[in-house]
Amino acid sequence: MKLTRFISASAVQKRVAELGLKINRDFKNKNLVVICVLNGAFMFCSDLIKHLKVDVEIDFIKLSSYRNAKTSSGKINVLKKLNCEIYRKNVLIVEDIVDTGLTIKYLINLVKKHSPSSVKVATLLHKSDVSNIDFKLDYVGFDIENKFVVGYGLDYAQKFRNLKGIYLMN
Repeated sequence: MKLTRFISASAVQKRVAELGLKINRDFKNKNLVVICVLNGAFMFCSDLIKHLKVDVEIDFIKLSSYRNAKTSSGKINVLKKLNCEIYRKNVLIVEDIVDTGLTIKYLINLVKKHSPSSVKVATLLHKSDVSNIDFKLDYVGFDIENKFVVGYGLDYAQKFRNLKGIYLMN
């Protein structure tokens, strides 16, 4: 399997820092519950919260729609539920990639059932040409074309998460 560098590690880190600044401005003097979507967003989320100057509580949720394939199965499975209280709190969902939009729509609806004060989404990558969402993503690292990518937490069959940059899988 051949990998081709797509977004360098330094470009990723620069963009994560920029997103952190925007989030700090938007949530100045507010508390924030960050919900990291496992497993793919763990590296992005870890680096992102290091840039946040606001009070942050963090929790994790694990969803699956891919299994070990390159395309979504179309069915969302909750593998790990939230452990925190989000009622009347500001919530930031941190996702690795939004492609079809199925997972993020599911997760936003799930979170809204708990009546938070606000729900925003930060995603490292967005495939805007194929996503089918009827809302704006609040914080987008990179808008990319519809290619299969790995690295910086994103995987193929649980491999390649440890790469510091983003790579195309050929």
